[in-house]
Amino acid sequence: MQTEALLDRFRTALDPLDPVAVWAHGSLGGGDCHEGRSDLDLIAVLDGPLPLRTVWRLAKIHARLRAEPLAAELQCSYLTPDTLADTGRRHLTWAHQQLFKRPVTPVTRRELHAFGRVLHGRAPAGLLPPETDRELADFVLADQRDYWRRKIDDAGLWLEDSWVDLGMVTFARAGVTVREGRLISKREALDLLPRLGAPAEVVDDIRVRRYDGAAPPADGRAARRAGPG
Repeated sequence: MQTEALLDRFRTALDPLDPVAVWAHGSLGGGDCHEGRSDLDLIAVLDGPLPLRTVWRLAKIHARLRAEPLAAELQCSYLTPDTLADTGRRHLTWAHQQLFKRPVTPVTRRELHAFGRVLHGRAPAGLLPPETDRELADFVLADQRDYWRRKIDDAGLWLEDSWVDLGMVTFARAGVTVREGRLISKREALDLLPRLGAPAEVVDDIRVRRYDGAAPPADGRAARRAGPG
């Protein structure tokens, strides 16, 4: 399987940096990963600070993996034992084929505790402070209000499959997290969407793209779903 081959190469490339732990979260950790369509979401905990020399070595590792199948889907945030507990800190991250900094969100932290997959070293429970239900709910509500709500009126976005797929699934998952304090998979979110009023046609399209890898027929569906409902 190409996913496991890439993960093995990545772990081997990190060995000279002697990582404390490497974890998978998201679909890869939760068992809902679909090769070629799902992101490969990782966290690596490296011992000690990350000086410029280490940042350069990480950049070279990812550059050398670019020719590998699925390398574009691999995303990894780099933490250290001293920075794990700082939820507001922006951590060095490789994603979208570049290095930048972003926080490790409460959702990611809860995923790691709930179903994180240990690829190397210590488990999350021994290193990563847990998020409270309140912290998790506050983050999810703010994400829906401050990010997703602002995108609703931009009809052009909803002509794009990626926005429809992620936006609707994120909404369904957010509701369960806020009400029940738990995380659900994308598959569970798709099953829930019709009960939330989502059109069956749209839900079926998302399901086909995610699990069958096929695009729905170009018969005006994109324009209908972007219009007022």
